[in-house]
Amino acid sequence: MNLDEICSSLKNGASQLALQNASTKNNALLAVAQALDSNRAAILSANKIDVDQARANGTSESLIDRLSLDDKRINGIIDSLKVVIAQSDPIGEEPAGWKTPNGLCIRQVRVPLGVVGIIYESRPNVTVDAFSLAYKSGNSILLRGSSSAFNSNKAIVKVIKDALKTVQGGIPEAIELVEVKEHDHSDVDQILNAVGKIDCVLPRGGKKLIQNVVSNARVPVIETGSGVCHLYIDEFADLNMAVKVAENAKIQRPSVCNAIECIVVNKKIAAKVIPMIEEQFNGRVKFHVDEFSYPLFKNAIKATETDFGNEYLDYECCVKSVDSVQEAIEYINSHNTKHSESIITENRANARLFQAQIDASCVYVNASTRFTDGGEFGFGAELGISTQKLHARGPMGIKALTTTKYLIEGEGQTR
Repeated sequence: MNLDEICSSLKNGASQLALQNASTKNNALLAVAQALDSNRAAILSANKIDVDQARANGTSESLIDRLSLDDKRINGIIDSLKVVIAQSDPIGEEPAGWKTPNGLCIRQVRVPLGVVGIIYESRPNVTVDAFSLAYKSGNSILLRGSSSAFNSNKAIVKVIKDALKTVQGGIPEAIELVEVKEHDHSDVDQILNAVGKIDCVLPRGGKKLIQNVVSNARVPVIETGSGVCHLYIDEFADLNMAVKVAENAKIQRPSVCNAIECIVVNKKIAAKVIPMIEEQFNGRVKFHVDEFSYPLFKNAIKATETDFGNEYLDYECCVKSVDSVQEAIEYINSHNTKHSESIITENRANARLFQAQIDASCVYVNASTRFTDGGEFGFGAELGISTQKLHARGPMGIKALTTTKYLIEGEGQTR
């Protein structure tokens, strides 16, 4: 990988994008949406190669689900792209402006970050999500996907670049894909040390990937988090609601970061709700449960300490019993990854206490954690879920790829 050459092209693309207006960028993105639709056969063919190889390598079906594309998912990708197109362009917005006593006019203006790199695993839809958000916000993007999705990503990026070449004002230099070799991560090290060439890097994937990026990057990082998410069933919960939400949050798509990995149950209602949960889940999930909960299950295994705080990304889940909402809060804050947490309760005071004291980017009351998603939040797409507290937090949409600068105008003032 010739990173200098790639970054030079991306910087050129970013410079051109900085001069584009919203209409021109939207026309380019619309051309991409149409090209994805008309080239879906080629994309699905490439994806099949990746999926077949993953199965041959013994990859779990839950992780294959993250890798797989079909017509419905391509429709979803195109729909997300159209939502991004419909959103207002943040570039040039003025969050603040004022005039100083000496007559200087100061304006705070929103601008692109520049060249952004994203290092991500599996999910080929991220390729389009990251590109569309970067392009709309005036940034060039360097994509470093996993080797398991390389054929899919390569096909998608070719469609994007070809589409940008066909539309007036399209900038194909705004996107580049790293040629990934299996078991070779030397390119990642180059990206993380590309000071002066890449303005920001985002990791999107499992705990190991994120830790590697955060620990070794010399360029600025927006940290996304692995998803050790919890659902707390309070003593004042509507138990039918609790069971329904638990099922959705765990089973609807267990391989994603906003699926729950632990159900926390108040001991006062455990004897009632645990049999309801087990019946609703109907043998689809392997439960790792604590000492108090174990006798209440018909089929479960006793949890070890390493089970609590573990991201399974599969049909497995912990159950932890607590005496109070305060104990639930303390337990969750000590075992979560600051991603998404939920409480099921009819007690307003407990709900507000939970939302006030839980340290996470998204805190729900009486709803599934599966809604932590850029599309569900109305962003169209997302770069990931930021679990840090600086710059961006939660689902990252267009504005997460912007910063601000001050524009000052005077009439010869000196200090």
